[in-house]
Amino acid sequence: MGESIRVEIERILPGGVGLAHAGGKTVLVSLAAPGDELRVQVEREQGNVLFASVVEVLTPSPVRIEPPCPYFGRCGGCDFQQLTYEAQLAAKVGIITDCLQRIARLDQLPNIIVHPSPRNWRYRVRATWQIDQDTREIGYYERGSRRVCDVTECAVLLPELQETLEEVRATEWRKFPPELKHLDVVTSETEVSLAPPFAEFETNELSLRVADEVYQYNAESFFQINPALLPQLIEFALSDTRGETALDLYCGVGLFTLPLARRFAKVLGVEANPIATRFARRNLQQAGLTNARVISATVTEWMRSKSGAVDFVLLDPPRAGAESIVIKGMLDLHPQRISYVSCDPATLARDLKKLIAGGYKVESIAGFDLFPQTHHVETVVLLTTS
Repeated sequence: MGESIRVEIERILPGGVGLAHAGGKTVLVSLAAPGDELRVQVEREQGNVLFASVVEVLTPSPVRIEPPCPYFGRCGGCDFQQLTYEAQLAAKVGIITDCLQRIARLDQLPNIIVHPSPRNWRYRVRATWQIDQDTREIGYYERGSRRVCDVTECAVLLPELQETLEEVRATEWRKFPPELKHLDVVTSETEVSLAPPFAEFETNELSLRVADEVYQYNAESFFQINPALLPQLIEFALSDTRGETALDLYCGVGLFTLPLARRFAKVLGVEANPIATRFARRNLQQAGLTNARVISATVTEWMRSKSGAVDFVLLDPPRAGAESIVIKGMLDLHPQRISYVSCDPATLARDLKKLIAGGYKVESIAGFDLFPQTHHVETVVLLTTS
């Protein structure tokens, strides 16, 4: 352990850490609030940057509150519970702005609003529970480690998932397969799907209505964790786009593919997960949308064999962002408009820098708080040819 120093937190940075300065060095403090006066312990030093944790709150920020979760600080899940919800939203605007200015070099930004979640507790329809069979603990990884934090109640899970967590925890250990390290769970708010299946738990197929569309999925396919905000997210991501051809990259179970098929004459979705691909095709079929098809391939594989003209591209890549070959392929296709949906402002900014260098300009930006009580934020950027 390093020295203990006194700091004042200036603002929240990408990654959710608080920024301070002391002795000519930058200090990054986890679980801080902007305006806090703190005594912190330096955990490690990297060049001119000190990484620290809170020892004592000397003068609390006006936006600091008492975290309600007993696991806060140990569990690696939530890192914004110390902030009022209004302060969480403001911090996320700052995180998006910081990434776009610092990484994408966008000095002139349109006004950014992070749309609040209708629920900021009990909102998650999806989770991954880690299992340590040696210690017989079930929960989430502890902050900065691979140790399992044994969690009996999670305040951000929908009640249906909380009930399932309690049922899993009550299951006899002899029924757990010895190789089982984690469980993926998702709910439709009435039923629960769990993968891999074990004991009495099954990988059920679920159905959920989002705006005017119905989607089927299960725990083996990705689905957004906060459905309450999805109608607004879809509406902004698609904007007023209509035309002949649209491309939906990393399309999952078809969250955007279905509404795109109602706006464009022809839609192509590309998805690497074969289970998600199967659901996307079924969701299109059940919606009666015959003008869209979904290809089971990685987006990089598809880009190597792409052909034809495209009017509009929507991409919703994983946290790592789009691969370089995908960005190049999009520039080669040269659609009139691009909608980039991202869960990581840093990789979003990295990719935007390439798209802007390739001739695109930012038309509008919006954030959607799919992840209350954490520093994560969903960002949508609409681009047009300049």
